[in-house]
Amino acid sequence: MAVAMVSCGSICGMCTSLKVIEKQPISSSVFFNGSLVLNPVQKLYITPKRLALSGSTIIPKASAATAVEGGSSQDTTAIPTPKVIIDLDSDPDATVVEVTFGDRLGALLDTMNALKNLGLNVVKANVCLDSSGKHNTFVITKASTGRKVDDPELLEAIRLTIINNMMEYHPESSSRFAMGEAFGAFQPYQKIDVDIATHIHVYDDGPERSLLCVETADRPGLIVDLVKIITDININVESGEFDTEGLLAKAKFHVSYKGKALIKPLQQVLANSLRYFLRRPTTEDASF
Repeated sequence: MAVAMVSCGSICGMCTSLKVIEKQPISSSVFFNGSLVLNPVQKLYITPKRLALSGSTIIPKASAATAVEGGSSQDTTAIPTPKVIIDLDSDPDATVVEVTFGDRLGALLDTMNALKNLGLNVVKANVCLDSSGKHNTFVITKASTGRKVDDPELLEAIRLTIINNMMEYHPESSSRFAMGEAFGAFQPYQKIDVDIATHIHVYDDGPERSLLCVETADRPGLIVDLVKIITDININVESGEFDTEGLLAKAKFHVSYKGKALIKPLQQVLANSLRYFLRRPTTEDASF
């Protein structure tokens, strides 16, 4: 993938702009149009050092060409909290992804290549440095359509690909990710109590939609699971943002029912459904 780097002025300290020149269209199926609807829903499975969907989509690993993706893998006692933000709200035509891990990340060229292997185009990439660290931002679209990514399974694949690459090039980050327990070099530094960590709120956001806010312990496949629970009770997910902040996941979804904001009883049904699903103990199917 050919990348042209154009330096820009000072934005939050220092900012570098990268634009992708080469595009490789890759066909992919569209699961929904307008709202996030899954039918059927595929489950995600995690195996050590490799992430894969139960279908034909494989989450690519980073290439070994760059040792630490231009960053530093030094181990210190003060490990910053890694963050992966997937934003469907700020740009009407593209999906914006922001990755932060203190000041340890480089240009993430291997991560950009891994996203391209998912059938995506990185149409713009920025690196912004401020007092909180280095913020790598990618503006991505589907290679097949040139439009923003709104498929929950593909959004989850993007999230896991970025986390997988970060843990490969910065092994110390696995102690700050919940998924480090399954395929990281280090176990998470603490266990999160799901009952305590789970918070669900629904707010009015105008006459035509409501704002659903969910905070809970992170785990693989969470984006897909949340969208399925919401759409199973005939509520549409119009847009939103999904943040992975260390061991926690924070989601904000704009939701509606038949083109209107959710009435209070439906808000309660939605909150109860999500709370039951997120707090229930996980049980292997083979145990029945």
